[in-house]
Amino acid sequence: MITFEDLKKILITDYQDEDINTVIKAFHFASEAHRGQKRRTGEDYIYHCLATAYNLAQMKMDIPSITAGLLHDVPEDTDFSLDDVKNNFGKEVAELVAGVTKLGTLKYRGLERYAENLRKMFLAMSKDLRIIIIKLADRLHNMQTLEGVREEKRLRIAQETLEIYAPIANRLGMFEIKTRLEDLAFPYIYPSEYLWVSNLVKDRLKTETKYIDKIQHLAQKDLVKNNIHYLQIKGRVKSLFSIYQKLLHKGKDLNKVYDLIALRIIVPDVIDCYSVLGIIHKRWTPLKGRVKDYIAQPKPNGYRSLHTSVFTEFGKIAEIQIRSQAMDEEAEFGIAAHSRYKELKNIDSKKNPPTWVKHLLEIQKSITDNVEFIKHVKNDLFLNRIFVFTPKGDVIELPENATPLDFAFHIHTDIGNKCVGAKINEQMVSLNHALKSGDVVEILIDKNRKKPNPDWLNIVITTAAKDKIRNQLRK
Repeated sequence: MITFEDLKKILITDYQDEDINTVIKAFHFASEAHRGQKRRTGEDYIYHCLATAYNLAQMKMDIPSITAGLLHDVPEDTDFSLDDVKNNFGKEVAELVAGVTKLGTLKYRGLERYAENLRKMFLAMSKDLRIIIIKLADRLHNMQTLEGVREEKRLRIAQETLEIYAPIANRLGMFEIKTRLEDLAFPYIYPSEYLWVSNLVKDRLKTETKYIDKIQHLAQKDLVKNNIHYLQIKGRVKSLFSIYQKLLHKGKDLNKVYDLIALRIIVPDVIDCYSVLGIIHKRWTPLKGRVKDYIAQPKPNGYRSLHTSVFTEFGKIAEIQIRSQAMDEEAEFGIAAHSRYKELKNIDSKKNPPTWVKHLLEIQKSITDNVEFIKHVKNDLFLNRIFVFTPKGDVIELPENATPLDFAFHIHTDIGNKCVGAKINEQMVSLNHALKSGDVVEILIDKNRKKPNPDWLNIVITTAAKDKIRNQLRK
């Protein structure tokens, strides 16, 4: 159970006295508003508000967000109104609380209501991304206390967490939140699979932990010998839900999952990352095709890190991740890591939301049928993502199983219309070829070609490509 003292410890480390006083005031206000209220778990309601604010402070969110986290249930569940919040804490906090309150009605019940609430959520995200981040912090604590909820409701909450909130956290680059939400939902939605994976990795993890400790010791020794200053070296155990997903792709063979435990090395600066990579490769031979430079070519969600898989003298393959402290914070909390610098408030307004949020808004306008809307949202937002490159080295993000035609129409409608072939990694492929992360894609065009082939509608998988092809065929 999170207490106010726990919250204060984080605030004292990272925030100014004036900001801390605002949060203290919000805590007393929320305590008074929720006085006498209990959750189904039996604890006082204020502890849920504290846990939400604590999660936001851990993400290093700005003070208005943490304040709103404490107050997010006040207008809906107490005798105090949104005007009371505004009068005591200002317009900005009140707008954040209002945004979260509107999302509070999101329920995984009935197609019409589900679609309408998804539309509402995407609209809120386009206005201020902090609203959805507060909602993620709220959902994280709800999932941690799900045992106190009746069984039918538990399943619904877990399902919407896995299908809606975890993918949104992923698109915001909030990997830590995404994996925690997935692992919390896993045992409720797939109980037998959860037990299977848990038992499968239990004994293996004991062996792997000893092995990664040896790798860590050798890496530390080499870094000290080469006068490389490091901030932290730690083993990272792959999350259970991620292991489950990987097992499904690897024929349920745990021996084919090489990154059950990875070594993560945190250093002060970017230049140190490359120095460490050189030292690691001097000791251990890297696997061909398994060295990934996400610093020079970040993922579209902002993720930056160096990844390498190496053969070790213990007859095993080890995955090693190397990043700076700033990169580590961004990898854990994504876009939330920038919030204290006012970036969220300014760059993600209606005028300039992230590209994928813009795309969601376009889908809302163009697709009125709710069945089609939900199908396209799950396709374009919630499917696993791949990252491919143009011949010039630009990174393009697409859903898993996207084709060269999806890539062509993503670049430009004209490129798609005139497409006559494609090369992947300088090799000719068919237009229905499934792209993989890391592929370099080159589209071959015929300048005299005027319109797309109607059969392409059976090849492309993205909404954008389908819409562009249909529009061109109508013309």
